[in-house]
Amino acid sequence: MPTVDRNRLDDAASPYLQQHADNPVNWQPWDDEALAAAREQDVPVFLSVGYSACHWCHVMEEESFEDDEVAEVLNESFVPIKVDREERPDIDSLYITVCQLVRGQAGWPLSVFLTPEGKPFYVGTYFPKEPKRGQPGFLQLLRDVRENWSDPAERQEIEERAEQWAAAARGELEDVPDQPAESPDADFLDAAASDALRSADREHGGFGRGQKFPQPARLHVLLRAHQRTGRENYRAVVTETLDAMASRGLYDHLGGGFHRYCTDRSWTVPHFEKMLYDNAEIPRAFLAGYQVTGDERYAEVVRETFDFLDAEMRHPEGGFYATLDARSPPLDHREGGAGEVEEGAFYAWTPDEIRTALDAYGDHDDLDADLCCDRFGVTEPGNFEAGLSVLTLATSVPALADEHGLDEAAARERLDAATGTLQAARSERPRPRRDEKVLAGWNGLAVAALAEGALVLEDERWADLATDALAFVRERLWDPEGVPAAGADADADDTVGRLQRRWKDGDAGIDGYLEDYAFLGRGALACYEATGDAEHLAFALDLARCIEDSFWDAEQGTLYFTPAGGESLVARPQELGDSSTPSSAGVATRLLAALDHFVDHDRFGEVAASVVGTHATTLEENPLKHPTLTLAADDVAVGPLELTVAGDLPEAWRTTLATTYLPERLLARRPAADDALDDWLDTLGVDAAPPIWAGREARDGEPTVYACRSRTCSPPTHDLAEALEWAADLAPGSE
Repeated sequence: MPTVDRNRLDDAASPYLQQHADNPVNWQPWDDEALAAAREQDVPVFLSVGYSACHWCHVMEEESFEDDEVAEVLNESFVPIKVDREERPDIDSLYITVCQLVRGQAGWPLSVFLTPEGKPFYVGTYFPKEPKRGQPGFLQLLRDVRENWSDPAERQEIEERAEQWAAAARGELEDVPDQPAESPDADFLDAAASDALRSADREHGGFGRGQKFPQPARLHVLLRAHQRTGRENYRAVVTETLDAMASRGLYDHLGGGFHRYCTDRSWTVPHFEKMLYDNAEIPRAFLAGYQVTGDERYAEVVRETFDFLDAEMRHPEGGFYATLDARSPPLDHREGGAGEVEEGAFYAWTPDEIRTALDAYGDHDDLDADLCCDRFGVTEPGNFEAGLSVLTLATSVPALADEHGLDEAAARERLDAATGTLQAARSERPRPRRDEKVLAGWNGLAVAALAEGALVLEDERWADLATDALAFVRERLWDPEGVPAAGADADADDTVGRLQRRWKDGDAGIDGYLEDYAFLGRGALACYEATGDAEHLAFALDLARCIEDSFWDAEQGTLYFTPAGGESLVARPQELGDSSTPSSAGVATRLLAALDHFVDHDRFGEVAASVVGTHATTLEENPLKHPTLTLAADDVAVGPLELTVAGDLPEAWRTTLATTYLPERLLARRPAADDALDDWLDTLGVDAAPPIWAGREARDGEPTVYACRSRTCSPPTHDLAEALEWAADLAPGSE
């Protein structure tokens, strides 16, 4: 039988692929050489898609991919290909869509058998080596596929199935309606929020009755709808969800930051990996919740999460790493001893470990240990496995004080000191592995969250982290000279910039996807709003031009996830729905709608309106699956609240912006005088001031604000609160 000669992952930049470089399986990267080998040898491809922090990916590696018997079958009868889903979300999107269509569910590791042309004919997720709990054994599955591939009748059936599944994937990912529907109006937001309300778990917070995933975009839909309608149930669902995420196992109560999701309805036991995107998008929801409620706990969660990003996820020169693993080596004294890695080993505790840590790392007594165990729900039976407990805020400080005969201040003081000691003790444990690749899009999400945090929390530290990360990505992954423009309006000598997706140890690679341009563009715009630096706005506009040129299909009226002229897969995906990250089409549409006010043409606004119109029926049929695109539709329907500030932003105005929930806010900062605007226009590469700046200069030598909605502006004023009060009368739902 033909063979693939060797494992080719040694030179891969991806830490996930490098983890598999020593497997006896002759793994290939997804490239022309591997696919050509499958065609030349006429053997199927076995595609395994995962990521560095994925728990079940590690399990399948240990059970099967490190096994010589499995490796022999894979190497002799297949071309085995490994893909890091974080590097190649296009491949992941294509085949996970097939898995969802065929199996009704999907996840990672994603295991797909393909024809040499890349068409899927068998798909699943984790397979144990031998059959167990109703799952087929991977080794037998390989043998069955090999046998069927060699049988002419079975081979024909395989190829017919592959054609059908490929067509289904194209239909799911590529197709758009023949005729655009009428775009949703301002009332659609209320309908979407009503759907979210019906799906809410009012007992435990979040949505649904099973495993709990963060759904930050749904929370933004509910808060925006609450502001517009005054319906308290919308607000209540948000606070119930934020409270659950902040107080239970999703949140790391010692180190800050959020885990990926919880395996139970009550948010108690997480999958412990920490992803950069979660620790960007979840804090944005908490910032909005803080503005609406004034609950200081929400602000503290954001600060602690940003501190976690700074301490644990930041490259020394500014960019943010991708993930922390769920697993780490167990403590020597625990059952099983040192050696094998375990999920959650770094984060979980027993009562004895609490007492030992407080004794060894600080000056504490038994009362402190009792307070910590009661506060964090650490018990002898545990809430996790093998007597281990995931920390939760199980008991309030007033209740603890009453139970232990302390006044509340004394209880809080003792708890704070003991918690600091536990943090020090935990820092000495074997740490989870970190995936140190820097992804452009995920950094864009973090940049946007930090920049918004600088405004809402009135702390310039977060703006500094945001701009440093933006500069890191821009320097290493952005080529402003780029490539010849391909858009319909492009001249022969026009160019657009080009963004690479991944940087690791000095190596940049992989052409950016829509999410990279859109997420980074949103981050750059947020940095401009937070700092007033026109360079950030200019970068956001550059990225928007790339989106229009490379991802916009005017004939279909949609934005595709992969660039025009990129690698040809079985299908060219769109990303309309939110998954673990926001919909890239939704973020791009919102970005274009906002930046339309900073250009002297209508194309950005027309693209945004067209995308919403094209997918209006999809939105109306299932807004819960498409919350970011729903927010984009609302942006298009109601327009932004333009706050043009000429001159420096006074401290009092900063406080007003920090404490006022303004979901449609577009903060347009400009120099005080028109003659000083010329340098900004040079930075943007335009001859005349865009509409949002034109004629809106400072008056009487003082910072001046103009509040505008739908081309109607307040009189220039030196009082931001007065301008906001004027604008409130024009807000949707104010009639």
